[in-house]
Amino acid sequence: MTTLTQTKPKKRIRLRPQLGGRDAEQKKGQEVASTPAKPEADHSGQGLGPADEDVVLRVEHLSKSFGDVRVLDDVSFELRRGEFFTLLGSSGCGKTTTLRIISGLEAPDSGAVYVNGEDVTALPPNKRELNTVFQSYALFPSMNVYQNVAYGLKIRHVAKGQIEREVKRALELVRLSDYGDRKPSELSGGQRQRAAIARAIVLRPNVLLLDEPLGALDLKLRKQMQLELKRMQREIGITFVYVTHDQEEALSMSDRIGVLRNGRFEQVGTPEEIYQAPQTEYVADFIGDTNLLEAKVVADEGAGLYRVRFPHGEAGARALEGTSFSPGDSVVVSVRPEHIRYTQQVVDEKNTAFQGEVRSSQFLGSYYKAVIELDGGKRLHANNSLVEQNLNAGTRVWVSWPGHDAVIVGGAR
Repeated sequence: MTTLTQTKPKKRIRLRPQLGGRDAEQKKGQEVASTPAKPEADHSGQGLGPADEDVVLRVEHLSKSFGDVRVLDDVSFELRRGEFFTLLGSSGCGKTTTLRIISGLEAPDSGAVYVNGEDVTALPPNKRELNTVFQSYALFPSMNVYQNVAYGLKIRHVAKGQIEREVKRALELVRLSDYGDRKPSELSGGQRQRAAIARAIVLRPNVLLLDEPLGALDLKLRKQMQLELKRMQREIGITFVYVTHDQEEALSMSDRIGVLRNGRFEQVGTPEEIYQAPQTEYVADFIGDTNLLEAKVVADEGAGLYRVRFPHGEAGARALEGTSFSPGDSVVVSVRPEHIRYTQQVVDEKNTAFQGEVRSSQFLGSYYKAVIELDGGKRLHANNSLVEQNLNAGTRVWVSWPGHDAVIVGGAR
């Protein structure tokens, strides 16, 4: 075997761990913002503006069709250096197509991709300084782990000594230091996934693209690897673009999430913003469990709170920042199951006080999941923690929720 050496490598590669992905020195003159697909709606998330520094990836107005099917429709966003950004959506929403266009495996019909300010839209994948980790991992079966990780450095003609140092660091980072001589077939699913990540990060790409890399793992291992992935991403400081349909996965790992539907962003924001302040009925329904209730606005109570009337009574509800309603407007209100309380005692609460009956109650380990039918026929899902009394089917109850935990997510259907 010929040893590949070079006195002046084409690219000097360093794996210097960076806690939290923040360098001591930041580049100037760049700014992070998340540009929504619909300019009339604020889907950008908070804390991002047109003068922010340290943009590593910018996607502008991507559109793509396959035949008569419009897969992407004017998708735009920008990412910080060291950010963990997740493209989340159901099958066919356009998330994988977006990833493939960023990587160079697919060409857009229109739009552009910029890496560190350079337009790479027309460049092939190997010229973009991006790496992709697929669900299949794509490890070379005839090579051991060390050889797989070292492969990219060898074809770049990096000196042998530097290859050894960089591979050693990468394997330490993914906790595979003792597995370098093993073939992929001798590894568990989680170990193969970590080996694929080591092979990708050893080249120090500007952005690491991950296309549902945990999809083939069982539930327990998948949860373990979620923690490992986030740890590795923070230590190396590389920007991650992660594709998944798993809402819990996205919420647990991401700095920001872009929820895609029919090739457009419904909302872009932090996990907390996506869950607690969904901007559309679709996002409220897609992310976690919720109760969607049709109502009419009765009064504006100030500070973003409204009094609304349901068929079964009146309650308080919160409007999202930048939205307002008038008495008589038809709206849809989202109330998460964990915000609903039900008890046999009479509720003396300004915002909500409905009567109903427990229809079913399931024990799910840390809480009871109940279905409650309100007087008038509407059914609600409610989560009752174990510190509260479990009420069996047939029990008459009072139902309540704080007005600020009920969110107006759109007009009535």
